Amino acid sequence: MDDTALVIWDPALVGYDFGEGHPMNPLRLALTAKLAEGLGVLEHVRIEAPSLPDGSDAFLETVHSREYLDAVRAASQNPASADENFGIGTEDDPAFAGMHDVSALIAAGTLQAVQAVHSGEARHAVNFTGGLHHAMPDKASGFCIYNDAAVGIQWLLDQGVERVAYVDIDVHHGDGVEKVFWNDPRVLTISIHESGTVLFPGTGFARDIGGPDAEGSAVNISLPPGTGDSDWLRALHAVVHPVVTAFKPQFMVTQHGCDSHYSDPLAHMVLTVDAQKMAHRSLHELAHDVCDGRWVALGGGGYELVDVVPRSWTHLTAIAADRPISLETETPDEWRAHVEEITGRTAPSRMGDGVAEKDDVWFQSWASGMHPESTVDQAVMATREAVFPLHGLDVWFD
Repeated sequence: MDDTALVIWDPALVGYDFGEGHPMNPLRLALTAKLAEGLGVLEHVRIEAPSLPDGSDAFLETVHSREYLDAVRAASQNPASADENFGIGTEDDPAFAGMHDVSALIAAGTLQAVQAVHSGEARHAVNFTGGLHHAMPDKASGFCIYNDAAVGIQWLLDQGVERVAYVDIDVHHGDGVEKVFWNDPRVLTISIHESGTVLFPGTGFARDIGGPDAEGSAVNISLPPGTGDSDWLRALHAVVHPVVTAFKPQFMVTQHGCDSHYSDPLAHMVLTVDAQKMAHRSLHELAHDVCDGRWVALGGGGYELVDVVPRSWTHLTAIAADRPISLETETPDEWRAHVEEITGRTAPSRMGDGVAEKDDVWFQSWASGMHPESTVDQAVMATREAVFPLHGLDVWFD
């Protein structure tokens, strides 16, 4: 196996652009690539531009209906003709010229990443332009046109991979990926997110555990708004790690939406980049523990374009490259000057938010016992009670 990490990137991917004023501003992608380059991270990876397999977008039909693909193609050629019955031409997912082509390229990039790790051409792979987890088989949703994560996972299943774990740490429930594999026991989908009682898409509760042929294959950790670093990391480790370990996946795909940050404008969690980096690192380590490091990491949500997304996903890329960056590292002068020039804003001077001590954010392990008064622990226990027995795990103890 080649130990070099693969990064999917091409400046053309900033063409995934819903227009001025839309939260999904592709500037976040360009600034991530520039920061990773400025810190030398991209010197230690193999970079590939995405390309359609066999020059065709037929691979999308492994997840999406032909009718939906036709509707996206039509809206891509003439945005005014967008059919809202397919979720396009809406406020969340406005149609734009070339929408199909760039969306297909993002999905192709995730497919390339999965194929490279599966074949042994790369140990890990990152596509921070991907992670478009809300897209449904027949409908756009939540700024997501094509579900690249589902396309990659489906390809693995088609190659005979028997168990794939998908872990989603975006602040929003990973509903599209869950929907595609709801009744497939070969795919474990885990989502840790802000409760759907207060946040889009309004789904992903502890009782949602998968279809009749796959009970326990869907795992949802639905946390209260205002959850911070220590409680969030406690919840992650109390559910994700034991369930993934019990599932014994042969491959891990993870989604690293960083909209859980305290400054993100679309949600109500209060995490720091420090905790996000720790989660990236923890999932990397888990992949080595359970599936010999066969790991593809994707981007996702994240709408604080300057202060959060570039730093969080540069950390992710550096971890995948086995070149982790200290939270105390100063951001490059050139990058900060570029940010100020194009945005008029002052960019962060360090790679962390100043919370972690020696690059670790403290949290209390679940082994210390449940805190009944904690609403976060109540949410964790609801998930453990719903799914742990189905995986042969003890609800109370690790």
